Amino acid sequence: MKRVVAQDNLDDAILDHIRRDFIILSAVKTVGESLSELRSRTIGEKIVYFYVNDADGRLVGVVPTRRLLMSDPAARNETIMVGHVVAVPASATVLVACELLARHRLLALPVVDANGKMLGVVDITMFTEELSDVAERHAAEDAFQLIGIKVQSARERSPWIGFRYRFPWLLCNIAGGILCAILVGRYEVFLDSVIVLALFIPVVLNLAESVSIQSTTITLQGLHHRRTSWSLLARALRREFVIAGLLGLGCGGLVALIAGLWKGESTVAFAIGVSIALSMVTACLLGIVLPMGVRAMRGDPRIASGPMVLAAADIATLALYFSLAAWMLGAS
Repeated sequence: MKRVVAQDNLDDAILDHIRRDFIILSAVKTVGESLSELRSRTIGEKIVYFYVNDADGRLVGVVPTRRLLMSDPAARNETIMVGHVVAVPASATVLVACELLARHRLLALPVVDANGKMLGVVDITMFTEELSDVAERHAAEDAFQLIGIKVQSARERSPWIGFRYRFPWLLCNIAGGILCAILVGRYEVFLDSVIVLALFIPVVLNLAESVSIQSTTITLQGLHHRRTSWSLLARALRREFVIAGLLGLGCGGLVALIAGLWKGESTVAFAIGVSIALSMVTACLLGIVLPMGVRAMRGDPRIASGPMVLAAADIATLALYFSLAAWMLGAS
């Protein structure tokens, strides 16, 4: 069974984790000669690169599988190989190999000794369980991200560095909570006269946060392998607007029905239902716009958009909830 390198193994010697089922080609042989030799050999299913040695057995190049198959059979391997080889020194740790894989976004790296002779291969399947086939480029993108997270975590073992990295995003929640408190204070007199509105504040906030996180998750999945564009934003907004409208009508109508039956105030119940429906639409759209905005500014939408979306959804939801309810109920 393949052993996956865990976070605690990042300081291990890389030689403890290398694979030895790699293929060496001669620099002076032709593509046709190499393919003939390969047909008579057993090749591991995880082979994605072929490595080229010179006459002294030193690694001098790499040939991707596709390039070998598509090149002129009369061409020599040294003419089609990638001459600049990114290799892992035999003295390196697993952490160094992780950094090289993430930085250069290669599916595999050769491990060489001090004389440049190849000892083995490390690939991304050794560092994440999420990738089952190294030929799947989309899955490889996920793996590179996961490797980067492992490297970053290893580099940030200091509690102080971890605090500095995470605390700024919590400030979004603090700022959002304070602004929400200010909004509630702004309608304090109104709430005293229509106390039923205060009873449903947790319901309104929970619904808005839930639908905003749903939209954020869907948006992040869509952004994973695409670039942001106005057309992509427009399509996402159109689709989510319809879905959010249906969710808002369903949830708002249900809560309004419960409020009406519970308190017997149909006007207040209707105001609560409409406020919930509109706040859910707003929160849902924020879950699209903010991640795309962070992505457009070259930030990491997965890290930044969560706290930002929740804080913005809370503020927008309470503002809509109170202002619409006050307007519909004729409050000043």
